[in-house]
Amino acid sequence: MFMIRWLWKNMKGDRAIYCLALCMTVVCQSMYIISPYITQQIIDTFLVGEEAAENLRQGADRLIFMLAMMFGFTLLRCIIQYSSNMCYEHASQGIIYRVRKVLFDNIEKQDAPFYDRHRTGDIMTVVTGDLEMVRHSIAWIIKTTLECVILFSATMIYFFTIDWLMALCMLVLTPVILLITRGFKNVVGPFYVDLREKLSGMNTRAEENISGNRVVKAFAREETEIEKFDGCNKAYNEANKKAAFTWLRFFPGLEITAQSLSVVCLFFGGMFVALGRMTFGEYAAFAGLVWTLSNPMRTLGNIVNDYQRFTASANKIIELYYGRPFIVDREDAENIEGRISGSVEFRNVSFSYGETEVLKNISFKAEPGETVAIMGATGSGKTTLIDLIPRIYDVSDGAVLVDGHDVRMMKLEQLRGAIGIATQDVLLYSDTIEGNICFGNIDLSEEDAVKYAKAADAHNFIEKTSDGYDTIIGERGVGLSGGQKQRISLARALAVKPSILILDDTTSAVDLETEKHIQDALKQLDFPCTKIIIAQRISTAKNADRIIVLKDGTVAESGTHDELIRQDGYYREVYELQK
Repeated sequence: MFMIRWLWKNMKGDRAIYCLALCMTVVCQSMYIISPYITQQIIDTFLVGEEAAENLRQGADRLIFMLAMMFGFTLLRCIIQYSSNMCYEHASQGIIYRVRKVLFDNIEKQDAPFYDRHRTGDIMTVVTGDLEMVRHSIAWIIKTTLECVILFSATMIYFFTIDWLMALCMLVLTPVILLITRGFKNVVGPFYVDLREKLSGMNTRAEENISGNRVVKAFAREETEIEKFDGCNKAYNEANKKAAFTWLRFFPGLEITAQSLSVVCLFFGGMFVALGRMTFGEYAAFAGLVWTLSNPMRTLGNIVNDYQRFTASANKIIELYYGRPFIVDREDAENIEGRISGSVEFRNVSFSYGETEVLKNISFKAEPGETVAIMGATGSGKTTLIDLIPRIYDVSDGAVLVDGHDVRMMKLEQLRGAIGIATQDVLLYSDTIEGNICFGNIDLSEEDAVKYAKAADAHNFIEKTSDGYDTIIGERGVGLSGGQKQRISLARALAVKPSILILDDTTSAVDLETEKHIQDALKQLDFPCTKIIIAQRISTAKNADRIIVLKDGTVAESGTHDELIRQDGYYREVYELQK
């Protein structure tokens, strides 16, 4: 019932048209007994019986009228059926549009832990294949279920009005159908859950190899990855066959039982006609409507089959539909007026990924306009440290403060709107270069886009591309070098005119001359800005107002360049290596 309520909730805007479709289905299926009823009257009045010939001579007009009625009702039924199908399709497309919109909104608003738990392939399966199964349930499963119920019920009511004993004979096989269907439902359910997981795994493998194709080629791993995908494909194939063959094991029983209704009708109907209990017309009505009993029985297996697939898909959709991020605005969040000045303070900050402690009791402060460089060996917690400022993650203990406000008490839009981030692993979109630079500030003028591209030393190479700033770059920046992507990423971060600029080893892929140009440009920005820079090069860090060296998640060293090279520590060691 929960799934039905969920579907009804998301049908808002199309409920009237869907209810109209359901009503048309009821009318359409009920009309199937009209033609057999007219056939019964024609046979008993004009074809058999002592007065049949006389009735045919005197009532030819009535016969023609009855035949015209059969044709007219058949045509009307077809029109209603077509109209209802159009309404079902309209409503089903409307619901998946709304659900997909909510799902994407939720995905966009999720925090980093969500993406740590869910693979890209899983999410893509939900918003594509699983949603299609929801559309199928609206446009087919519910419709077909209603058709079967109305057709079966209308036929049995009509049968009981003709002859109650013959009607009971036609019902004798129904319990057998129900038992077979129930057994199939109990067996096949887990198979479709497993089938959906296998599909998700296959999609994940495909997505990873498509996005990481360059790495695959660089290591000549094509054959290995093909084998791995083939393994996922084979697992999905086996799961599909297991579910399909399970249905096929039950299908003969359903089909034989459903088809046996014709034998029941022929045997008991013939006997009742011979005994004079029924007329030939009544028998013809029973024989003409046998399919209205056998077809619902036969279709019942398909309905159960598709319903199990729908349930497996709907459970995944609902999980994502109602999933909420943990990092959200508090109800009592502060509304900060004016531009953030850019003070950043870490006060006894600790952070853990699950049971793994990454940062331990970190404390330091960056005053507005200062430059703080973060250094340390790989895995020391540098990137995690800066992720705590815009609340990509929340601290486990202690507090991160911006302008004296705990970031957990600030509105996310205000906090993140005041921060510009350029990372080492750059993600560029399939858009123009200018579009990527303006990503965080869509109102940026063309002149400002050029200005910040120059500050990031990207203007010269952009001008040499085929269409300059209008050049379309490929997915994730395909066609650009690592250094070029980093410079566009830096220009994108500067374009929002942030109060706090976070650079995660942004100049690692550029030469020293370009790095010096960028450093000089960062000193001459036309807006006040506090800079937090993760650095591996001494040349990047030495001019910072403060250098913090992390080791095993703690602050091992802190000071200026001159102070740290006089100490016998990590910074001095790196300095000696890079001289």
